[in-house]
Amino acid sequence: MTEKNPERRSLFYPEVLRFLVEREAEGDLIATERKVELLKISEYVTAKRRSGDSVRLTFICTHNSRRSHLSQVWAQVAADYFGLSAIQTFSGGTEATAMNPRAVTALRAAGLQIDADDEQSGNPRYRVRVSASLPSQECFSKVFNAAPNPAENYCAIMTCSHADENCPVAMGCDLRVAVRYEDPKEADGTPMEADRYQERSRQICREMLWLMNHVTP
Repeated sequence: MTEKNPERRSLFYPEVLRFLVEREAEGDLIATERKVELLKISEYVTAKRRSGDSVRLTFICTHNSRRSHLSQVWAQVAADYFGLSAIQTFSGGTEATAMNPRAVTALRAAGLQIDADDEQSGNPRYRVRVSASLPSQECFSKVFNAAPNPAENYCAIMTCSHADENCPVAMGCDLRVAVRYEDPKEADGTPMEADRYQERSRQICREMLWLMNHVTP
């Protein structure tokens, strides 16, 4: 298991830290078959770190709009939460659209601070912060192998069945793993919309924390 990093965590926004502590305690909610796939990624991260290589994880979903962005954000936050250096997370799709504003709202509900260069543009660039003093993440929709995403030496993680079926080869990746999530889009425009997006955000955060907590020195 990873070592805690109380000094770094003390820099997190308090609301984010509370959210992470709650999700970390929910590991028993993760199905065994999902843990098998998550552990493949943990082992990949462990092997890369032991060899002194940078770790690059790219989360892929068809439109790079919801699930892949939530995964990118929570995986990076989880790495920071456990004090794991040299880990970079990315997201992409089989086509570029835009990060869905409902996913942005769900992340904000967890306490993350998010700004955009122009939220009215077709594909705004969002800056996601877990702390005022730690680097922000940049999120915008793109094809999975387009810059700034890595084109080689990365782990490709499929977060939806469509991307898994339609990306038979993620060129240049070291490892391909499917960790599929139900699409919260099904609740768009219904009274359940906010709850469904927050539910998916909690699930992804929980699983990314479990993944990073199983990275070994």
